[in-house]
Amino acid sequence: MPVKSRQAQHSAATRAALIRAARKLFTERGYSATPTEEVVRRARVTRGALYHHFRDKQDLFKAVFHEEQMKMAAAIKAAAAREADPWRALIAGCHAFLDACLDRAVQQILLIDAPAVLGWAGCREADAMYYLEGVKALIQAAIAQRIIAPQPVDALARLLLGALNEAAMLIAHAGDEQATRREVSEVVDKLLGGIRSGGK
Repeated sequence: MPVKSRQAQHSAATRAALIRAARKLFTERGYSATPTEEVVRRARVTRGALYHHFRDKQDLFKAVFHEEQMKMAAAIKAAAAREADPWRALIAGCHAFLDACLDRAVQQILLIDAPAVLGWAGCREADAMYYLEGVKALIQAAIAQRIIAPQPVDALARLLLGALNEAAMLIAHAGDEQATRREVSEVVDKLLGGIRSGGK
């Protein structure tokens, strides 16, 4: 095996170890209570290795955040893909999103810490990157099949994502997460029913 290839594999393995360790610590303790020294110790790498791959703790958090978003987006896409028509796919995707919000890592990293660490603009940018186009495509397909009445697709998709984000925050901060998940699910279903042609 070429030296460069071995170095690249070692570098990728080190980065992955740092992200795994950081994800676990961020989930358990939160961003502010996680020292980089503990991340390095858990990952079993040097402090220099951390700063070779990431500028600082915030940069490491961004990497963890984006990996978590990619995982969540893939689960939502898979749930939607199992449905035969765009309307059912849209509903399935919304519920997969709400189900994911019961996960402790999603709650702490994406919903609690991310707004403080990355700011509102950073979170909105991630929403657009991982979810907006998929939601718009399903809405457009539903309009084409006359399931949803013609209307501004971008506006509807953004408003729907905004409603889901608020529902996610309710779940993340709830005393009874399962009960809150059921409550927001009912409301989301009613909201979706309201945009369907004929309100059905």
